Amino acid sequence: MPPNLCKVVDEMLKGNKKYLFYLHILLIVYSLSAVCSKLASTQKFLSFSFCLLYGIVLFLLALYALLWQQIIKHLPLTFAYANKAITVVWGILWGLLIFGEKITPGKVLGAVFVICGIVLYALNDGDTDESKENACSGADSGQDSDLNKIPDVRDSVQGEDGGAENE
Repeated sequence: MPPNLCKVVDEMLKGNKKYLFYLHILLIVYSLSAVCSKLASTQKFLSFSFCLLYGIVLFLLALYALLWQQIIKHLPLTFAYANKAITVVWGILWGLLIFGEKITPGKVLGAVFVICGIVLYALNDGDTDESKENACSGADSGQDSDLNKIPDVRDSVQGEDGGAENE
């Protein structure tokens, strides 16, 4: 990783790198639920194999939901959620390995965009809490906060007679 990205990720994770690893293991589990779902779709409806595979799907999704809650206790939600996009890459890999699907240049390009998006998001999310607070309060520039510049909806909503709501 470039040094700047390493610094941003280190600051963002603040010693929780193991949770980033756990997050990606969990996202593999999540992507496997889609594999089981596709496998189930090839079975006769309500057959034993169909029910077994959908049972596995439900188990994997329940496991994912429970562990997701534990992981986001230790990682910024926006960072964790942005990383969910990596399941597109896992889907391409599972499609090739399990279903014999072809990897096209478009799929590769899409996967590259996903990975670049995650990296760009991580770089952009590297602002410190203090700079975010200053950006909202206008404390660093002496200007009014952008939030203070939002017009009051009541100023623009008027009755048909020019503002008298009750006659």
